[in-house]
Amino acid sequence: MAQEQDATLEGLKTALQMEIDGKEFYLKASKASQNKLGKELLKKLAAEEDAHRKVFKDIYNKIKNNKGWTEVKFKPDGGKGLKTLFAAAVEKMDKNVSSMPAELDAVKTAMDMENKTLDFYKGRSAKTTFEAEKKLYDSLAEQESEHHRVLLDYYEFLKDPAAWYVQKEHTAVDG
Repeated sequence: MAQEQDATLEGLKTALQMEIDGKEFYLKASKASQNKLGKELLKKLAAEEDAHRKVFKDIYNKIKNNKGWTEVKFKPDGGKGLKTLFAAAVEKMDKNVSSMPAELDAVKTAMDMENKTLDFYKGRSAKTTFEAEKKLYDSLAEQESEHHRVLLDYYEFLKDPAAWYVQKEHTAVDG
């Protein structure tokens, strides 16, 4: 049992650091962003990473103090907040916005970070013997996957806004 607890604590420390790094990256990228959509989207992602960090820190401290796993009431929203933010900001943006190489690179890096975090959470979920831990990592994996989808959408938008609009309008017409 002590080995399982040590593995859990080590996993939580790793997850905590990933969320701290993610928040720092998103805040830095938000400041460097050249458009309002990027700034808002990246700030929102930083806030979500910080929320994850707080959850991990709380759980880590409880386990470290031998209070065991507590049921975590973490429920991802399926990316609704990010999708709403993205949709509203895109409506206000110029369809002729130009591609920004530095921003494209930052979004690519963010997508890679989300994928690594997703893989880590899936791995922890598969390895744990604690049901509460499994549920937490499954929920977080779902949210990280949604982060990646929103970032990919933003990347496609930045890469070629005109094609992105055509594709989205075509999808809306087709159903």
